[in-house]
Amino acid sequence: MTKKPKSKAGTYLSIGATLFGAFGVVKQLRTARAERDPLEMADAIISAAGLVTGIALLSRELRRINREADVDLPELTDSVREVRPRDRD
Repeated sequence: MTKKPKSKAGTYLSIGATLFGAFGVVKQLRTARAERDPLEMADAIISAAGLVTGIALLSRELRRINREADVDLPELTDSVREVRPRDRD
């Protein structure tokens, strides 16, 4: 099964959602440190690693989209002709 490629906007939205999830991880880390709970701390660290990995994957996808966009775009000057206003008497 092939994965449908994300749009550029969708990739930015995913990065934003992933970064927003970092607030929850920070809260979880603070709580785990305050309560000195090693299991909660391990869970928070693993969650943070997942966020970092997710952002890295989304960044790679965004670079791929940008690279493909640079290749597929035609030159603007090839298809645009100069338009002059008509002379009026």
